[in-house]
Amino acid sequence: MCENCGCNKGEKTLKDKVTEVIDSIRPMLQNDGGDIELVEIDANNAVKVRLQGACRGCPGAQMTLKMGVERLLKERVPEVKEVIAVK
Repeated sequence: MCENCGCNKGEKTLKDKVTEVIDSIRPMLQNDGGDIELVEIDANNAVKVRLQGACRGCPGAQMTLKMGVERLLKERVPEVKEVIAVK
C-alpha cells in the first residue's frame, strides 16, 4: 500500500481476485439453475461461499465445490487455502 494515500497502486486485493474467479464460474452454475455467493474470506485465507438455487442441496454440490470452485480458485489465486460452503 502507498504510504501517502493508502491505495494499493492498482494491484488487486485478495477479495478482488477471488471475486473475479467466482464471477467466471457463475455462468456455468446459473446454466444449471444455481448460483454462488462470496460470503467472506477469513484470516486464514479460507473462502466461504453460499451455494444458491439448484446448487443448494444438490447431491453433486460438494463435488462441484471441491473439484470445481476450490480447484479453480487455488489454481488462479494461490493464496486461497480452501473453500467452505456455508448456509
